[in-house]
Amino acid sequence: MLMGKYNHTIDVKGRLIIPSKFREDLGEKFVITRGLDGCLFAYDMEEWKNFEEKLKKLPNSQKDVRTYYRFFLGEAALVEFDKQGRILVPANLRGYADLDKNVVVVGVLGRMEIWSQEKWDIEDATCGDIEQISENLAALGLSI
Repeated sequence: MLMGKYNHTIDVKGRLIIPSKFREDLGEKFVITRGLDGCLFAYDMEEWKNFEEKLKKLPNSQKDVRTYYRFFLGEAALVEFDKQGRILVPANLRGYADLDKNVVVVGVLGRMEIWSQEKWDIEDATCGDIEQISENLAALGLSI
């Protein structure tokens, strides 16, 4: 399970050091793709295959399904670590997530999220109403 938050930098070539705790969970190769809220999602191969299986069950005849496929699969890339524990984030994904220099890497259960520092600061600030969010999720059966 991926959890925790780490601040890193991405170099001008698009290389990003991944925290060693996450490297163990992600494996040698993993998939990175566009995520929600303007960040990138990264999945180990097992989680990615589970996601693919769920997608295969959706009715391809629905436009929303085809759009969903394109959003997540059209920009997905298989990445692997170099000897320094870095990955090369493809230029199209760096552009989507506005990754420039300062980056936040976050573990979220079965995936890793990669955020620009600016977007993370905005997203993190919106957690101010976590009490209301907690109440809404309690109605779905989640409580801590």
